[in-house]
Amino acid sequence: MRRYASVIRLRPEHEAEYRRLHAEPWPGVLAALRAAHVGNYSIFVRDGLLFSYLEYTGEDYEADMARIAADEETRRWWQLTDPCQRRLDTAAEGEWWAPAEEVFHLD
Repeated sequence: MRRYASVIRLRPEHEAEYRRLHAEPWPGVLAALRAAHVGNYSIFVRDGLLFSYLEYTGEDYEADMARIAADEETRRWWQLTDPCQRRLDTAAEGEWWAPAEEVFHLD
């Protein structure tokens, strides 16, 4: 199992919509995540930042993330959630959610 964390800004004018969407996530989106070996997935919010944490149990993270990105229902979901977000100024070219570096872990 590998742990992944990432960060993005939440547009304040869209916070209520973002919370509403995630209060009832679409079953197909959840199924796509599970099929891609994603589990223990959480998104936290604080001071205009979204922090994402997930555990990945598959063998090919890039291929599984590409499969999620190709899923039609997930793509429709992102059409609703992406406008609620704003990438960090420090995100690399092409990054939406910016990866966070793990500096400590306790099992």
